[in-house]
Amino acid sequence: MPCTSIVARAELRHRFRRDDTMGMPAPLQRWTRERVLALPHDGRRHELVGGELLVTPAPRVLHELVVRALYDRIAPFVRAHGLGIAMSGPADYAFGADEVLQPDLFVVPRGFSPLAAWTDLPRPLLVVEVTSPASADADRGVKRRRYLEAGIPEYWVVDPDRRHVERFRPGAARAEVVTATLAWQPRGESPRLEMDLVEVFAEVWEGSR
Repeated sequence: MPCTSIVARAELRHRFRRDDTMGMPAPLQRWTRERVLALPHDGRRHELVGGELLVTPAPRVLHELVVRALYDRIAPFVRAHGLGIAMSGPADYAFGADEVLQPDLFVVPRGFSPLAAWTDLPRPLLVVEVTSPASADADRGVKRRRYLEAGIPEYWVVDPDRRHVERFRPGAARAEVVTATLAWQPRGESPRLEMDLVEVFAEVWEGSR
């Protein structure tokens, strides 16, 4: 290890390593949407929420299997009832200036051009994040607050390790933790989707063996 001289009143600099993958704010920098979008594609996810740059590693295989299992159930329901379009990430969503959000799965109402920018899409009816040890704090913290502040009717944090879904709604004091049947009714008069979470997680954990 190289020696360094000790200097009185020397400025201590934070050295950010590439393997520091937890979603923590990057210090001493003012991040903008343009700066984040200009970052090189290194396989990690970069989001900007409340002025904080969140960097998380490439998703686990488990993460991708859960996203696919949920998409395969949500997308046909949304399409069959004309509720909108289900999409999966990556996506550079934003509800305000200097913001980049990349939800794992989301449903947007119809009424936009295929050439629209992510910032021009309607507000989602549903946002889903499949959490992991690296993203759990951000998923349940700053991202949850931002989605609810933006008026998202439902925000789900899916925990594949604990095999449950935490459902957040604006105005609710706490999350509703669902382990069995997860019901989603995006509009009061619309049909209701019911998903058997035991079946979903069994498909994920057993289906690849």
